[in-house]
Order: sequence, then structure tokens, then C-alpha cells
Amino acid sequence: MRFGAAAGHATEAGRAGVTQSVMGTGAAGLNLTGRDLGRPDLGRAGRLAGWLAVLCLALSSSGCLLTKDLPDPALDIPPAYKQAGKKNPLDAPPTLDWWHGFRSLELTHLMEEAQTVNLDIAAATARFQQADAQARIAGAVLLPALQLNGSESYSRTSGSSQSGLSIGGREVVNYSASLSASYELDFWGKNRDAAQAAEETAIANRFDRDVVALTTLTSVATAYFQVLASQDRLKVAQRNIASATRILDAIKQRLSAGTGTDLDVAQQESVLANQRALVPPLRQTLDQNINALATLVSRPPESVRVAGGTLDRIAIPRVTPGLPSEILTQRPDIRRQEAQLASATANVGNARAQFFPSIQLTGQGGYQSSSLSSLFQPHAAFFSMVGSLTQPIFDGGRILGNFEFTKARQDELLQTYRKTVVQSFADVDNALTSIRETTIRLRLQRDVVASSRRAFQLAGDQLRAGTADIVTVLNVQLTLFQAEDALVQAQLARLLAIISLYQALGGGWEPRMERPVDAL
Repeated sequence: MRFGAAAGHATEAGRAGVTQSVMGTGAAGLNLTGRDLGRPDLGRAGRLAGWLAVLCLALSSSGCLLTKDLPDPALDIPPAYKQAGKKNPLDAPPTLDWWHGFRSLELTHLMEEAQTVNLDIAAATARFQQADAQARIAGAVLLPALQLNGSESYSRTSGSSQSGLSIGGREVVNYSASLSASYELDFWGKNRDAAQAAEETAIANRFDRDVVALTTLTSVATAYFQVLASQDRLKVAQRNIASATRILDAIKQRLSAGTGTDLDVAQQESVLANQRALVPPLRQTLDQNINALATLVSRPPESVRVAGGTLDRIAIPRVTPGLPSEILTQRPDIRRQEAQLASATANVGNARAQFFPSIQLTGQGGYQSSSLSSLFQPHAAFFSMVGSLTQPIFDGGRILGNFEFTKARQDELLQTYRKTVVQSFADVDNALTSIRETTIRLRLQRDVVASSRRAFQLAGDQLRAGTADIVTVLNVQLTLFQAEDALVQAQLARLLAIISLYQALGGGWEPRMERPVDAL
């Protein structure tokens, strides 16, 4: 981590002394150089050497105010997650292609396609490319600006009459070729801080792209599992409709035999109608999730074919969350907030440097002649050098307001960074709790389904034998229908909990480099 409160305070305390020494040295250098340049016995080489000395002094002093550290977030990082439990030897950190752990070929294809064609990821990539260009623009002021100029001018004066004599106009042709340069001495680190702020913003945009990619991939996995769950629930609904139809036929047979009533038939018809009414919403959910997958892979729904299958064929990966300290380098949103905080810290340095003078050096040299053939002769050469200093005196509080604004912005991003880190720990613990509880729920729900099926089978046998109470049959079949649908939802909940753990951990982790046995 790049945080250190003591270093930051030491840097602030040392800025004033450094500033005074730099201003004193720079002023003395400029004055001596001015006197030397004014001496008539100093040649062109001496004057050039004097300017180079000033430039070297400026460059050596430039940026000496840049030593700064990010503010200390004062975070208490726990040694382990509260819900992590004991480490299982079969558990492993999530890999970069973490979706392979579910062992679904169709899911893998959708994930790989989304990584290459998803429009949100493409837009995020374009944003960090824009940030890279902005960083190059901001860094351009750290280098001298050179400009080559060439011109040809043609002019003719008007004719005049003096003492009755007519004098014709004079034609003048002038050629010139010159090279001009300008450079701002970055004594106080203003330009360097601005360039650093732009670079950190570009880094933040790169991590923002990773955040978008992780969100996209988890959305693909979630939508795909929703498709499988909808297909499973449709199958359960169809089985329940078939079972309710068989029960209705048995009750009608009892009515024909005189052992049943019209009320019994009406009640079973109501059960059957309710089961049939569940089918349209499930089909709607299925179509909506397929359309969501189509959007995530940037294709129209008409061109997307999702075979799906069943949740029973999805493998359950075993993942260890690792240590809480590792998540600080794994989650892209934390890295993004850290880069944004670094950018804000550099902006504070830039705003502070605006209180100091701005020193600009400009120079121009070249050739100028009225004849093109003699343009580059020694006698046609010319040059000029100018040094200027601008010190803000009164601006209505603009510089002070900008400095206070950047300080407040830095504090805002510091608090946002702290919240992101703390929230990441809570996200992992919530995901671990969800995995544990949904696993328990799934195991108990399977017991419920097994018991309900046995009770339904016994009730059906008694119904066909004519010894079953119709109320008992109705209750048993409703319990079974609800238990089977709840089982599918419990399977989906556990898979979504695993996805939430991958997202909370920052997706896949880079493989760790293990030392070879021979090197030990």
C-alpha cells in the first residue's frame, strides 16, 4: 500500500523550506545571468552557456515539491473472514477463468463471447483509451514546445510625386526561416502534479473497465442459471400437471362409482387449473433471461439459441476466500478508488503550486534575408531570448478556492476508498454466509421432497383403493408440488451465492508463482 501519515506530514512540513530555498536560488541565478548577458565583452557562446546554466538549475530544482504520499486511510484489516471457517484442502483460490468450475460448456462459450463483444466492456475500454490520451496531453507541458516557422513576404510601396517628379513604388521581398521554443520551469511541480493526476485517472479507468467486465461476466452466469432454473421449474410444473390430471381421473372414477362427490371433483380441478396457471409466468421468465443473455453478448434475441438443460448437471466449485488483505489487490473497484485517491492527491499538489510564480522561457532563432540565395548566410542570422515571471497577487480568491476544493475532493475520495474496502469485507462474509445457509437449505429441501413424494405415492395408492380421504390427497399433492418447485429455487440460490462470492473476491486471481522444489 502507498499510505503513510507520517511521511505525508513530513512532506507538508518540508515544503515551505524547500520553496524558500528554490525561490532564492532561482532568483539569484536569473540576476547573475542577466548581468553577464549585459556585459559587452561576453560572446555568443558565453551567453548561450549562461542560459544553459539557468536551464540546468531549473531542471534540477523542478519538481522538488512532488514528494508526497497518499493520506493514511487508518483501516483495521481483519486477519481472517468471520464466516470463512476451517480451510478445506480441496478449496482453492478462484482462477481467472472461474466459470470453468461449473463445468458447463455452453456457459463457457457465453462467457468467452461476452468478453470479446459486450458493448459495456467496449465502452469502458474506450474510456480508458480516452484517459490515456488525456494523460499524454497533460504530460506535454513537461517538455519544451518547439515550432518551425518559414515565410516569404512580398510588398510594394505606392508611387509618390515630389517637386513635379514621379517616383515609382518600391518592391520588397523578404524570406525568413526560424525555430522558436518555449518552456515553463516547473519549480513547484505544478505541471508534474497535473500529469501525475492524469496518469492516475487513466489507471483508475483501467480498473473501471475490469469492474465492468466482472459485472458483465457475473450477469451472464446469473442469467444462464436463471434459464436453467426456469427450464427445471417448467419440467416440474408439467409433471405436476400430469400428476394432478391422474388424481382428477381417479376422483372422477370414484364419482362414477358413487363413492365421490362433485365437490371432490371441483377441488381437484382447481388444483389442476392452478398448476396450469403457473406455466405462462415461467415461460415469460425463461424468455426474458434468454433475451438478457442476448444483450450481454451483443446480439438480437432472434439469433441467440440457448439449449440450457438442468441445474442438476452444474458442478459446484469449491473456493477459498483467502485472506482479507489479499482482496485489496484483487478487487478492481478497490484499486480504482485507490487510483482516484492518488489522482486527487496530485491535484492538491497542483493547486498548491499555483500560489507560486510561473516562470516562462521563450527563445527564437533563425535567418532572415531579402534574397533567397543568401538566406542561410551567417550575416542573415538572428535570435532572441526572453525570460518572464508571473506571480499571482489578487484573483478574488480563485486560487485559494481551487485549493480548498481539491483538498475537500481528496477527503471525499479517501472516505469513499475506506467504505469500499470495508464493504468488500462485508460482501465476502455475506457471500460465505449465503453459501453455507443455501447449502443447508438445499439439503433440507431434498429431504422434504423425498418425504412428500413418498406421502403422495401412498395417498395415490389409497385413492385408487378407495380408502383415502380426499382432503388428505389434496394436501399431500399440494405439498409435493410446492416442495419440488422450492427445490429448484434452492439449487438456484446456492449457485447465485457462489457467483456472489466470485464477485466479492474480485473475480479470478492471478496464479501464484511457486518456487521449484530444486530451488528450496
